[in-house]
Amino acid sequence: MPGMNLTRDEATARSALIDVSTYTVELDLSQATEDGVTTFGSTSTIEFTCAEPGAETWLDLVDAEIHEITVNGTSVDPAEAYADSRIRLTGLAAENTVVVRADCTYSHTGEGLHHFVDPADGRIYLYSQFEVPDARRVYACFEQPDLKGTFTFDVTAPAHWTVVSNAPTPDPTPVPGSDAAARWLFGPTKPMSTYITAIVAGEYVELRDEYRGKYGVIPLGHYARQSLAAELERDREEIVTLTQQGFAFFEDAFGGPYPFEKYDQLYVPEYNAGAMENAGCVTLRDEYLPRSRQPRSFYEFRASVILHEMAHMWFGDLVTMKWWDDLWLNESFAEWACYHAEAEATDYTDAWTGFANMRKQRGYRADQLPSTHPIAADMVDLHAVEVNFDMITYAKGAAVLKQLVAWVGIEPFLAGLGQYFKDHAYSNTEFTDLLAALEKASGRELSGWATEWLQTAGVNTIRPVFELDAEGRYTSFAVRQSAHQDHPTLRRHRIGIGSYRLREGRLVREDRVEIDIDGDLTEVPQLVGEAQPDLLLLNDGDLTFAKVRLDERSLATAVDHLSALDDSLARALVWSAAWDMTRDAEMTATAFVELVLGNVGAETDSWGVTAFPGFAAQAAAMYTAPENRPAVTARWEEGLRTLLADAAPASDHQLTFVRAYAAAARSESAVADLEGLLDGSLTFDGLVVDQDLRWALLNNLARLGRADESRIEAELAGDNTNTAKEKAAAARAALPDPAAKEAAWQAAMIDSGTANETAREIVLSFMRGGQEAVLEPYVERYLTDAPLTWERIGAHRAALATEHIFPRILATPAVADRVAAWLENESEGTNTGAQRFIREGHADLVRALAAQARDAQG
Repeated sequence: MPGMNLTRDEATARSALIDVSTYTVELDLSQATEDGVTTFGSTSTIEFTCAEPGAETWLDLVDAEIHEITVNGTSVDPAEAYADSRIRLTGLAAENTVVVRADCTYSHTGEGLHHFVDPADGRIYLYSQFEVPDARRVYACFEQPDLKGTFTFDVTAPAHWTVVSNAPTPDPTPVPGSDAAARWLFGPTKPMSTYITAIVAGEYVELRDEYRGKYGVIPLGHYARQSLAAELERDREEIVTLTQQGFAFFEDAFGGPYPFEKYDQLYVPEYNAGAMENAGCVTLRDEYLPRSRQPRSFYEFRASVILHEMAHMWFGDLVTMKWWDDLWLNESFAEWACYHAEAEATDYTDAWTGFANMRKQRGYRADQLPSTHPIAADMVDLHAVEVNFDMITYAKGAAVLKQLVAWVGIEPFLAGLGQYFKDHAYSNTEFTDLLAALEKASGRELSGWATEWLQTAGVNTIRPVFELDAEGRYTSFAVRQSAHQDHPTLRRHRIGIGSYRLREGRLVREDRVEIDIDGDLTEVPQLVGEAQPDLLLLNDGDLTFAKVRLDERSLATAVDHLSALDDSLARALVWSAAWDMTRDAEMTATAFVELVLGNVGAETDSWGVTAFPGFAAQAAAMYTAPENRPAVTARWEEGLRTLLADAAPASDHQLTFVRAYAAAARSESAVADLEGLLDGSLTFDGLVVDQDLRWALLNNLARLGRADESRIEAELAGDNTNTAKEKAAAARAALPDPAAKEAAWQAAMIDSGTANETAREIVLSFMRGGQEAVLEPYVERYLTDAPLTWERIGAHRAALATEHIFPRILATPAVADRVAAWLENESEGTNTGAQRFIREGHADLVRALAAQARDAQG
C-alpha cells in the first residue's frame, strides 16, 4: 500500500507545515486476557500548530478500525478521511487539536504491539516495537523522527499486570465499576520521536535497583516473564553492574547527565531485534537471559547490547536525526560507543578484540556483497530504510568511527560530542551538525574524510610491498592500497604496522610505527634498514576498516605459530586476514581448516573461540573442492573430537567444541558420541549436558536421520517451555525427510501465524549439509516463494527467512547458473527486498565456487 510508505520529500513538507506539541495516548488493554481478542482500544489526542492555516496534512494509522475523528471540535467521517493507512486532515487552524478513537490490532510478528502467551504458564505479555515506522500500528501519529512531541500515556489493563512506559510508572488506580481492570496514568515525557515511545504490559516480574552518580540518582528496573524469574535473578548482579558502569562512563564521556527520568530494561519474548532504545524503557530479547550455560562470548555480546542501547539515550533519543538518512549515525555511534565503554569501563577489557573477531567480520562480508552501499545511504523513503538497515550501518559504521577517533584523537572527539549534545538537546539534527562540532573540537577538516568514508561503498585492501637485501633487511617498504573495480575509492587510513619476532617460543611485537596512508602507494621510510620480522602485521591495533594481506613469510609464521602470539587483538587481525584470504580464494579452505584446528584450542579471546570454528565449518562444507570435501569434513570432525577431549573441564572451549562437534558429526563413531552424550554413557569432565545442549545434540541426530518425530516429541514433553517449542521446530526442519521439509517450509515461508522465534529457528536449521538430494527441489521453491514472503509473512520475518534459507549449501555451478538466470530474466517487478537477498545469495555461491577451484589446486 502506498500509504504505508513515506518519502523523504513528503516528510520534509509535513515538518515544514506543522509543529507537534503534545500527544495523549489512551490504550485499553483490559480485554487482552480473553480468548480470541485481536484488538485493543486506542485514543490519540494530538495538539500541534500549523504554519499555513487552511492547509491540509495527514496522520498515520495502520490496520485500525476508526470509530471517531474530531478536528478542532468538529467531527469528521472516518469513511471519508481514512484510507491507505492515512487520516486526511483538512482546513487546519494555526493551533489544532485532533482526537482519533480506534481499535488497533495486536501483532504476532513483533511489529506494533506484540501479544504473547507463555506456554509454560499461560500468562500474557505485551510489548511495543516501533522502529522504524510502527508506532502508527498502536496510535494515530505523525510518524517521522523530526516531529517530536511530549507523550502522556494513559493505559487501562488487568489490575494484576505490570505496565511500563517511557515515563516513571505511576501507582495504578481502580477503574470504576470493574474489579478486574486498573488505570496507569503516566506523566508527560520529555520531547521525543514516535519511534522511541513504548508500552510494555503483562505479568512481568520486576526487580528494582538504582544508580547513584555525580548528577543524582537514576532508578533502574529489570523485567522478564514469570517463567524467567530465576534467570533474571541469577543474572541481576552482572546486569546491574554493567548498567551502573555504563552510566558512570557515558555521563563522564558525554559531558552531561542521563537525559531521562528512569531507566528500565525489559526482556521480552519473540523479539525481532536484539534490543530497542526506547527512551528510558529499553526492550531486549529475552534469549539474553539464558536458561543454560553459555560461553563468555555470549555475555560479552549481551554487555555490548546493554551499553549500545544506553549510548542511544544520548545519541538517537536526546538528539535525533531529522530523517532516516542519518540512521547509520545513530547505530554506528552506539555500536562504537558500546565497545569503547566495554573496553574502558567493564571487565570485558578486550572488547575490541571480540569486535574484530566477529562483528567486524560481518561488516567486511556486507561491504563485499552486491548490495553494499555507502554508510550514509540515500534513504529516499521508508522502503529504502528497510533495505539498507544492515551490517554496513552497524559494524562498518562503528569501525569507521573508530578510524575517525584515531584520525582526530579521543579527547577532541569526546569534547565535540559533549558540545553537540548540549547544543541540540531534545531536538533533531543532520550529520553536518555533528561534523561541525567535531571539526571545531579537533581543528581538523573532516568533510573530505566524510566523503571518502561515508558516501562511498566498498572495502580497501592493504598489503606490504618491499625489497630485501642479502641480509634480510628492508631496502624499500611501502603499503599498497587497492579497491574493487566496482567501488574504486582509495581512502586515507590511519594504521599501525607491527613487527613481531619469535622469541623463546613466543611471537612478540618488537616494533610498531603508526602512519597515515593515502592513495595507491605510501612509502614507509621508517622501516628501511630494519630486519624483516617473522610476522609483519598491517593495521596493527585495528585502527581502520580494511582487508589486510600477509606476505609469504608472515603467512607461514601465522599458520605455524598463531597461538604463540600473545596479543589477542593481533591474533584477531591474523585470524581475520586468513579467513578473508580464504573467502577471496587466495588461501585454500583445506589450509584454513588446518589453521583453525591447530590454533583455536589455545585461543584466549572468547569471540575468537566462538567465531572461527564456525568459519572453519563453513570452509569445510562450502569452500572445499568436491573431491576434497569428504576428507576435509572427516578431518574437521576428527579434529574437533580431539579438541573437545583436550579442552579444560567446564571451559568455554569445551562448550564451544562440543557444539561444533555435534554440528560436524557424520561418521558412525560421531553419531555414537552424540547418543552417548544424550544418554550419559559418554562424559567429559566438567561438561554438563543441560537442556539447550540436549536440543543441539538432538537437532544434529535429526539432521543425520537418527532421530525421528517421536523422539523430538518425547524431548518436548519433558521441556514445557517456549524455547523448547522453538528448538523442536528446528529439529523437525533438520530432518532429511521430504514431508518434514515441506512442513518446515510452509511454517517458515508461507504461514503468517508462525511465531517469530519459531520461524527463525526453522530457517536457520533448514539448509543442512549432506541433505543435497532432499534440498535440491527447494532451489526452485525458493525462487518462487521468496518474492512473495513480504506480503505473506511481513517484512521482518521475510527478510530473515529470505536471507537465511537461501540454498547456499548447494554451491554448485548448476545452482549458481539457475539463480543467475532468475536474476537476469525473472526478477523484474518482484519485491526489492527479495531481489536483494537473492542477489546476495548468488554472490555467495560465486565466491564459494571460486574457493572450491582454489582448493582443488592444493
